[in-house]
Amino acid sequence: MKIHHLNCGTMRPWGTPGGLVCHVLLAETPTCLVLVDTGLGLKYADDPASRFGPARFYVRPVFDKAEAAITHVTRLGLDPQDVRHIVLTHFDADHTGGLADFPWAQVHLTAAENFAALHPKGAVERGRYLPSHRRHRPILVEHTPAEGQAWRGFAGAEELAGIAPGIVLINLPGHTRGHAAVAIDATDHWVLHAGDSFYHHAQIDGTGKAPTALTAMERLMAHDWKKVQANHRRLTELSRTADPRLLLVNAHDPSLLHRARELTDPTG
Repeated sequence: MKIHHLNCGTMRPWGTPGGLVCHVLLAETPTCLVLVDTGLGLKYADDPASRFGPARFYVRPVFDKAEAAITHVTRLGLDPQDVRHIVLTHFDADHTGGLADFPWAQVHLTAAENFAALHPKGAVERGRYLPSHRRHRPILVEHTPAEGQAWRGFAGAEELAGIAPGIVLINLPGHTRGHAAVAIDATDHWVLHAGDSFYHHAQIDGTGKAPTALTAMERLMAHDWKKVQANHRRLTELSRTADPRLLLVNAHDPSLLHRARELTDPTG
């Protein structure tokens, strides 16, 4: 599968030099297009209050319709109607904002994440799971990767063979109740999109230091901080193997997006 690495939403939180991106994968399968997360989407610019909530004052998203996933698809010369599946790492606003731009697509997520989004507990979950992202009644497909087989040291994973062979949903709770990672077989290598399991490359590769404001936000938003720390340790192990057949990315680190584009998709 050919994979495009897209920035579908720039954010500029305080104390974070270089800002953040919304790193979205677009996979060209033999039968359709598949998105991993959606970024901010077209509707954010029209209604940022209900589409992002109060967190926008800290995260400071740049509402640019040119960065919407559907705009990227068209710019690549592809048909948005061919986006038939969207696989979510989790249901935070900066990952689901583009769902309404593809109302015909099936949206795949863990059953635990869907339950959490429908039954939020506490201020953090009520702030992150916004009703506006379900207003168009997305076609949700639940999965239970926790009940599946291990994948590269992760305890549970499910291959989404109904979409295409080589797309794997990996159970990785911590940031949210039902957070997941997504791995895609790009023929000569795998891309592992870790979502918000870590925020900055320094947290897993030991180079430099993650901005304090960013790590503070990560802890504030974590559903289970101990699980987040365990995820950091496992991802650090993967990073240290330096396997050339595995490209590890996350949702928001601009340097990882830049590296992925250089390695696999220089035309973006």
